[in-house]
Amino acid sequence: MTVRTEPRHVRPVPRWVLPTASTAALVLLVQLAVTVGVLPRSYVPAPSVIAGELAGLVTEMRTWGLVGNTIVAWAASLGVAIVLGTLGGVLFGSVRVVQAVLMPVIEFLRPIPSIAMIPLVVLTIGGGREGEVFLAGYAAFWQMLVAAVYATGSVDPVARDTARAYGFTLGQRLAWVTLPSMLPGLLTGVRIASATALIITITSEILIGAPGLGQGLNLARSGGDLPRMYAYVVAIGLVGLVLNGGLSALSRRLLHWHPSGRSR
Repeated sequence: MTVRTEPRHVRPVPRWVLPTASTAALVLLVQLAVTVGVLPRSYVPAPSVIAGELAGLVTEMRTWGLVGNTIVAWAASLGVAIVLGTLGGVLFGSVRVVQAVLMPVIEFLRPIPSIAMIPLVVLTIGGGREGEVFLAGYAAFWQMLVAAVYATGSVDPVARDTARAYGFTLGQRLAWVTLPSMLPGLLTGVRIASATALIITITSEILIGAPGLGQGLNLARSGGDLPRMYAYVVAIGLVGLVLNGGLSALSRRLLHWHPSGRSR
């Protein structure tokens, strides 16, 4: 007589477990390396010391002001990049004449790093918020432009022609055919441009002294306060993690109908 057993269902491991465990293991490894002297304390403070300094930063109102300045500059530069990059990408990807005329200009400007433009920006725009937003927006613009060009090419010509044959207006074709087809590619471009905008925002704050977390990091470095400097580095990483998580959640919500949105 055979006994039938029901198959056991193994619960999947939550996605956050592995990243959290690997991060904790890395922190413990660095703590051990500093404790035994493998890493010199004069250059690498112990993670426990950095954590204590980070806790002190969190309680300071000035820190939250710096966070706010960084996020405002990031949002402004990303917004400019999204609008101009999307419009330019759609025009560039749809009109062959525009593509032929502007290709040499784009190929010349795109490889120029925005950091190389800092002297010119400081002389013309200034070293404040305006210059910071220009530099970060310029860098993020190219990410959105490329994403919009590829997104424009992803529109199904059969669906577009079918909508036109059924008498859809231009607005209806944009709302029901073009934009849904472009949205996955555009949202991918937004996430890439977001990371670029944050990197250049922090870099601008360090190099030109615009108010933000980068400025706080640079002041701590100038004062020789390594634990505080590393605490600012961790704070910048946490801000980037939160911003990326928010954009990922927004992307899943907007793409709930798309296979890429359901698989995340």
